[in-house]
Amino acid sequence: MQMAVSAKEVKELRDRTGVGMMEAKKALVAVDGDMDKAVDYLRENGLAKADKKANRIAAEGLTKVAIDGNDAAIVEVNSETDFVAKNDQFIDVLDKIANAILVNKPADLEAAYEIDMDGKSLQNFLKEATSVIGEKISLRRFETITKSDDQSFGEYVHQGGRISVLVLLDGNNDEVAQQVAMHVGGMKPQYLNEDDVPEEKREHEKQVLTEQALNEGKPEKIVEKMIAGRLKKYFAEICLVDQKFLLDDSQTVGEFAASKDTKVEQFVRYEVGEGMEKREENFADEVASQMGK
Repeated sequence: MQMAVSAKEVKELRDRTGVGMMEAKKALVAVDGDMDKAVDYLRENGLAKADKKANRIAAEGLTKVAIDGNDAAIVEVNSETDFVAKNDQFIDVLDKIANAILVNKPADLEAAYEIDMDGKSLQNFLKEATSVIGEKISLRRFETITKSDDQSFGEYVHQGGRISVLVLLDGNNDEVAQQVAMHVGGMKPQYLNEDDVPEEKREHEKQVLTEQALNEGKPEKIVEKMIAGRLKKYFAEICLVDQKFLLDDSQTVGEFAASKDTKVEQFVRYEVGEGMEKREENFADEVASQMGK
């Protein structure tokens, strides 16, 4: 008996992989409705290039980079609607939180909530902001970086704060750091270099590529060499220093930095809502509920 697959599940898989409706349905049936296994199934059969789920933008709000001398912070503050994220009151809240994080350098979110904000904790500051603005305002994440005098910060902000990037460069060259930050904003690297890729992710990708090669009918004796080549190409897509440089694709980002006597040490890229699921709403039902119907 064939498993029943819902239209919602088919749509989600199509959104994640870009395949057609029938391919998505077939994949879900083949793996008993397991979404992650369906993604792997499609990739192994050469029907999907990548899982696009991580790129879905859900929650609203803004990101921001704050820099003062050798200290820098990058934050994401969320609101419920894009309309509020453009509000001057929200932007003021974002600025104050970013500066508080920059000055206090909390170790984690729990510590951040205890930061003093003019006599009140950051947690209570957020509660007050929520009350005044009329939507839930929350600090989702942040990171702080301290550099030495012979290092440089690069900053890039896109779409008024929908995307923010902070780069740390070994070497005194603010222009190179800013150009690398711009590249990070556009090319979405996941890791600095191959060494940073978790072993679990390496093994999973190797397994998928192996099944893909075998399904293509390649002889087993050459599959291993093929996998090595494809893994190298995969790392070049997700690792910053191995990506082709956005402003000059004749060299990698690592090669570009080296040509300027610098080295990329660290980067942080925040995109509003990445990895968060968007609340599904039926506008007619919402209005009816508010009217007591």
